[in-house]
Amino acid sequence: MVRLRLDLGYDGTDFSGWAKQPGRRTVQGEIEEALGRILRLPEPPALTVAGRTDAGVHARGQVAHVDLDAATLAALDGRARRKGPEQEIPVDEAPGEPGAAAELDERLSALRRRLAGVLPPDVRVHRVTVAPEGFDARFSALSRRYAYRVSDAPGGPDPLRRREVLWYARPLDVPRLNAAAAALLGEHDFAAFCRKREGATTIRELQRLDWARQDGLVVATVVADAFCHSMVRALVGSLLPVGEGRLGVDWPAGVLARAVRDSGVHVAPALGLCLEEVRYPGAPELARRAAETRRVRTLSS
Repeated sequence: MVRLRLDLGYDGTDFSGWAKQPGRRTVQGEIEEALGRILRLPEPPALTVAGRTDAGVHARGQVAHVDLDAATLAALDGRARRKGPEQEIPVDEAPGEPGAAAELDERLSALRRRLAGVLPPDVRVHRVTVAPEGFDARFSALSRRYAYRVSDAPGGPDPLRRREVLWYARPLDVPRLNAAAAALLGEHDFAAFCRKREGATTIRELQRLDWARQDGLVVATVVADAFCHSMVRALVGSLLPVGEGRLGVDWPAGVLARAVRDSGVHVAPALGLCLEEVRYPGAPELARRAAETRRVRTLSS
């Protein structure tokens, strides 16, 4: 078996989230179906993703892996180099014989090109590479970085960005947002900001949460080792009323301390959220990191 890493992005507007669901259009379903078609497999291969995104959430730096039989990859009729927009010439007809590494690179490049031709325009696979030993897209990750983009302009956001920016009709005070956000940093039980799932822990390490004005928008940068379901949008939803002055700066910290879902926490709409980056350790640490992440975490540990 060969494990491939896929670096990808998508506009989540018309997807019912990442995870495959019967009768619904999902990012996972589109990519798995495309891989199955290109590789002529009887069943689509299964993807493992760094972080499942909800319906309407976007991604610029999503990462997934897929395990393929080496023979399937070797049989890919893709040892070709692009000559022009409509014509390809086989590598075998080019001068010289490529080595094994160059041949594999050609196959992976061909796979990426074919994915671009088969996938719909709202999802793109930017890179396809052989994953290092021990790599797991989900469990090897050190952190995920999200951005949440808000426009508090009186007239609303740029219409060309309407699918990725939330319009908040009241002016936001960035220092107030940052003062409230600072009290949420660190390792805590974020049960107040997560949708509970049976058997899943809500303990997370929030490494960064800050706000800044960028390009006419108010942008939150949120980094954690991992996120539980709806956590980023719930954090943003708890902070926006603080930014407009409707709630006190210490209110989100009080909600966090109670560690139970608070009816006052409103989950921010999906359209403003984008997964920007997933970070991994160096190759020698990948397997160890995956083993650590698989352990159920408690605050005492």
